[in-house]
Amino acid sequence: MRIETLIIHLKRAEQRCAHVKNVISGLPFEGRIVDAVDGQTITVDEIERHYRRKLHRPSYPFVMSRNEISCFLSHRKVWREILESNLDAALVMEDDAQPVSSFHDSLDLAVKHIEEAGFIRFPFRDGRERGEVINKDGTAQLIKPNCTGLGMVAQLIDRRTAEQLLRTTEQFDRPVDTLLQMHWVTGVHPHSIVPGGIMEISNTLGGTTLEKRKDRLMKLKREILRPIYRSRISLRARQ
Repeated sequence: MRIETLIIHLKRAEQRCAHVKNVISGLPFEGRIVDAVDGQTITVDEIERHYRRKLHRPSYPFVMSRNEISCFLSHRKVWREILESNLDAALVMEDDAQPVSSFHDSLDLAVKHIEEAGFIRFPFRDGRERGEVINKDGTAQLIKPNCTGLGMVAQLIDRRTAEQLLRTTEQFDRPVDTLLQMHWVTGVHPHSIVPGGIMEISNTLGGTTLEKRKDRLMKLKREILRPIYRSRISLRARQ
């Protein structure tokens, strides 16, 4: 099976470059950087071609930012790279991912099951996901979550699933991790390895590259609407 590591990296985030190269050198697959789509330079035409509000139900209650749209397009770019490079699968990571000592065991288990699972996440928040245990090896378990967790820090994706995701996300109305919770829309039900064996270390790399400026009213709105939305997604995912 031909597998490569593809790390999504924003070119202007120069302080992360050394970290990315170090991560690649410590992984068992050939690795390379895929340049992220930059929210500062994305065009209006690109946004209008892909972003459609209230496209799916339950509806997403917030307007996506330019950086959230760019993040989604960056993941679509790497899914396309899997196809164009004729890979069987790819370990896709964002540039703030940091594998820990248990990651290689988690990765080994994922590789053994990627053909049947298609999309296997490595959650960076332990204890958040529960579901049917598909297989286990030592302390690592492959599960089919009742509700897919959030975050796109690290995942193993096979070619068939990359093609499916490209086909079903040509237009989108919410962030990429949020849409991937909706397997009834994408046709892909992500699996997870728990524990994931991965950390998200954006705070030690100069902070997140996603803009976080929000006024007080917007913050209050999000605090009220976010749990309502998440409960609707969780209920639909279990049906």
